[in-house]
Amino acid sequence: MTAGVHAWTSRVEQALAVSLARGTPADADSETFVEALRYATAGGKRLRALMVYASGTALGAAPQRLDAVAAAIELIHAYSLVHDDLPAMDNDDLRRGQPTVHKAFGEATAILVGDTLNTLAFGVLATADTLDATARVQLVATLAAAAGARGMVGGQVLDLAAQHGDAALPLDALTTLHQRKTGALIQACFDMAGIAAAATPAQRDALSTCGAALGLAYQIQDDVLDVDAATAQLGKTAGKDARDGKQTFVSLLGLDAARDRAAAAFGQARTAAYGLPDPAALLALIDTVAQRRH
Repeated sequence: MTAGVHAWTSRVEQALAVSLARGTPADADSETFVEALRYATAGGKRLRALMVYASGTALGAAPQRLDAVAAAIELIHAYSLVHDDLPAMDNDDLRRGQPTVHKAFGEATAILVGDTLNTLAFGVLATADTLDATARVQLVATLAAAAGARGMVGGQVLDLAAQHGDAALPLDALTTLHQRKTGALIQACFDMAGIAAAATPAQRDALSTCGAALGLAYQIQDDVLDVDAATAQLGKTAGKDARDGKQTFVSLLGLDAARDRAAAAFGQARTAAYGLPDPAALLALIDTVAQRRH
């Protein structure tokens, strides 16, 4: 698994570098802006890209068919973090152990960086020459749905509303919020890998089930880590959820019950992965995510 992770990480880093080089201005007046774009996409665990490669590999897909998908997912994820950190949203000063983009380059530049990364992701998919036109259209549509008002953006809308509400969310409403805000993009990693790999309907169902379960597990785990991990481990401000009065799985269920719920969701992801032709690398990645401390 380690060799595979290293190879996949190298592939997505190269794909991101090429995408930024092709999709950003080269004039001298834009140098600072391009620096901000590179800053926003640097670092991180590349977990979503690894999910693309691992789930595609489970179906026997060649990695070159997955590169554009992995890069597009990482670009959307980076954009979402830049905008999520803004003062009007979560107002975070630290991301991946570094000042957030708006702290390093200013709020206006951060907004434009997010806008650029968002649009660039769809350009990467639309021009992926290793995939046929039908697959490219399906990939664009899938990512748009996952990232838009019925997915990640809609989840952020629900999150902001919950922060300004007086009543605690019931468990089903909190679950829906995070299935959209965090889970939709993680599930898209699996759904899009299935498209790129020309999966059968049954295989796509297994991938989608695995991605949905892993997305929920990941968010519950994030809530747990915000309580019992240190800022230096997380690379972002620990304890911020409680400080800001955010409703989380921990605040609703308690720490132990939240851990149990995450473990159950990881188990559901593993069960779904077993239904794929060659799930070894995907199962190993699920275990890696389950053991993460940041």
